[in-house]
Amino acid sequence: MTTTPSPRTARAAVAPGGLPVLGHAWQLHARPLEFLSSLPAHGDLVRIGMGPAQAYVVCHPDAAHQMLTDSRTFDKGGPFFDKARVLFGSSLPMAGWREHRWQRRQMQPAFQADRIQGYSRVMGEEIDRMTARWRPGTRLDVSESLTNLTLRIVTRSVLAAEAEDSAVAEVQESLHLVIDGIYQRVMLPLGPLYRLPTAGNRRYRRACTRLHRAIDGIIAERRARPEGDDLVSMLLAAHDDDTGEPMSDKDVRDQLMVMIGAGFETTANTLSFAFWLLSQHPEAEKRVQAEVDGTLAGRTATPADLDQLPYTQRVISEVLRMYPPGWFFTRVTTTDTTLAGHPLPAGTALLYSAYLLQHRPDLFPDPERFDPDRWLPPSDDNVPRGAHVPFGGGNRKCIGDQFALIEMAMALATVSSRWSLRPDPDATLRIQARGTLGPGRLMMTCRPRATPPK
Repeated sequence: MTTTPSPRTARAAVAPGGLPVLGHAWQLHARPLEFLSSLPAHGDLVRIGMGPAQAYVVCHPDAAHQMLTDSRTFDKGGPFFDKARVLFGSSLPMAGWREHRWQRRQMQPAFQADRIQGYSRVMGEEIDRMTARWRPGTRLDVSESLTNLTLRIVTRSVLAAEAEDSAVAEVQESLHLVIDGIYQRVMLPLGPLYRLPTAGNRRYRRACTRLHRAIDGIIAERRARPEGDDLVSMLLAAHDDDTGEPMSDKDVRDQLMVMIGAGFETTANTLSFAFWLLSQHPEAEKRVQAEVDGTLAGRTATPADLDQLPYTQRVISEVLRMYPPGWFFTRVTTTDTTLAGHPLPAGTALLYSAYLLQHRPDLFPDPERFDPDRWLPPSDDNVPRGAHVPFGGGNRKCIGDQFALIEMAMALATVSSRWSLRPDPDATLRIQARGTLGPGRLMMTCRPRATPPK
């Protein structure tokens, strides 16, 4: 149960430091996390310039909760979604509220509890496959290993496609380039410059083409055996309630691309941050290890184990608070409205950041401190609505949130029961705020646990 904040006077303001033409686009590009975190000091709703366009940054959880739970008034739109729709079309996360309800109804069965139970078998197989390749003293890029893990899981489970190493590498490389390209086009709105035949623009277009080709192959293969019951088959069998028309191949492709894109890098980033933070906090790492030793004794975790792993799950909640992978999104008002006491005309662009909200010191004391026990009840019940939103909120909350939470808990618990990951002595964390929030290259050495698996 959440607490009701005391009455307060909302404040609207204009962010300082805007530049001619660019507005605040350079601050957003060069130091986005610092810039966003500075805005609550100016108001609850702060206007910034994104090139020639204007947008309001939502800085207070009350306003964020209102925006996230009223998708008709605050619809998907604004700079981020306008750019992303060029590639992902009107797929579920990109769709306006009129389309979203029908699309979500078609896709929801793929994320029901019984389906996720089935996916968990794939999760366990792939976690075992990854850790079986490790050897004592192996030095590896943990981010890369976990990205391969999560991409294989989403490809095998949600798409029911075999994840051959070459195909996984192709999709992974293409998606990274595409997501970074969309991010750059949002944060630095340089318009015609992105149409020039520069090396970067050519790489972006080639990545889009490769990604389309890979997903089209999955669709063609599934049309040849339509008896499946995976997400691809569900989409191919869907018909519009009003027109009776099926989804086009392009519509199906858009849905699958965004499901893959949203379902692997975000989870891998969270796990990478988790292993880094545990390596820097020995007491927390010992608590995780003691918990998983008592529950798993070296075997692979399953969803049935999660109730016996409360501290491990609090670690994940705290990592998602500190480093939410989906760290910024935009909305647009569909009608004249009021937010944080400030009137907004229809067509106003809004930006909200889980990172900003989850690093407010008045909501999360000492927000840079890694403290999984801040999620112990009743403390977690005192977090205001709209303050902890790593998966969004309202009826537009991430459709795969439970899939991701179970996957992360199983991976963190299983790896921690078998291995301790140690960073290089001089390693530092370099947070990369791009299309998703991630740690970038993270070199760590595998050390087997003192107690071998049973």
